[in-house]
Amino acid sequence: MDTGGRTGTGTGAVAGAAGAGGAAGGAPTLEDVARAAGVSRATVSRVVNGVRNVDPAIQEAVRRAVATTGYVPNRAARSLVTRRSGAVALVVCGAGSGSDAGCDEHAAGIFQDPFYGRVVSGVLRALRPRGVHPVLMFADGAEGRAGVVAHLAQGGADGALLATTHPQDPLPGMLAGAGLPAVLFARPAAGVPIDHVDLRHREGGALAARHLLARGCGRLAAIGDPAGVRASRERLAGFAEAASGRVRVAEGDFTLDGGERAMHRLLAEQPDLDGVFAANDLMAQGACLVLREHGRRVPEDVAVIGFDDSSAATASRPRLTTVRQPVEDMAAEMVRLLLDRIAGTGTADPASVLFSPALVIRDSA
Repeated sequence: MDTGGRTGTGTGAVAGAAGAGGAAGGAPTLEDVARAAGVSRATVSRVVNGVRNVDPAIQEAVRRAVATTGYVPNRAARSLVTRRSGAVALVVCGAGSGSDAGCDEHAAGIFQDPFYGRVVSGVLRALRPRGVHPVLMFADGAEGRAGVVAHLAQGGADGALLATTHPQDPLPGMLAGAGLPAVLFARPAAGVPIDHVDLRHREGGALAARHLLARGCGRLAAIGDPAGVRASRERLAGFAEAASGRVRVAEGDFTLDGGERAMHRLLAEQPDLDGVFAANDLMAQGACLVLREHGRRVPEDVAVIGFDDSSAATASRPRLTTVRQPVEDMAAEMVRLLLDRIAGTGTADPASVLFSPALVIRDSA
């Protein structure tokens, strides 16, 4: 098989370059990794070069040995053989359709959102043992999206991990249409053939509603996002369905301030509410701040549940009861799907992996 032949050649070239560098400069070599892992030099080379038909237990042993020894592959030699850059683009996307004028403001907002930090953490954790590096890119407008497509098409990265929550974002369709490997965090728009991971959001909303009802809450409210984010819609839909539709809804914007504004509106419209569900933890934290301002005790007077189980959940006072979204595990699964797609070992049809939510009970409900 031709692919196997190229892989074999690549293994030898990279092994030789790395071994020679180690011998001359005292840097860890493939032999050092092989001794630490208890396997052959050839096996280490296969794992380092991304050959996929190696036993998972052996791969893990080699990756641990790589981390222990501090071995660094000769990336230049490997890229000449495999024709890959050894990098993937981690693309943070928006739904803007114009220029990138607001990109700096958008980037600043992203780094304040715990969700994106968890995505980055999960991606780094999955890529590091494989010797692959992420390149952070922003694609809020037409120019940014075109730049991402061009970067991949020109070989600047071997594929893209897309962190976007907007179903109308055109970038997933652009990458799929260009035949470029990419994996999306969230379900794509209808008809876009792209690998993706997502959460069963409706189940999460239902978990929140059932918990509030079990506490005896009967005057329920919810805070969602007005921007048409599918995840938010599904979370609120699952919540309302489990609560038999007895829910007053206010719009937030997935920020702390948005949660505060929404909570002010809800209290004005329904002063006697006793249970609140927010579609993310930041908005739930904002809701708790406003309830405290109004002299409402959480959870004694009003129980509050968030969503995501982000750092905001434990930073809030009281600590938030929340629906956990395993973002780090989902990001790691994106990496697996993308590397399989790059290596040509992915499924013929786009892969879809759905994760299940879980209720994490703390102090707020």
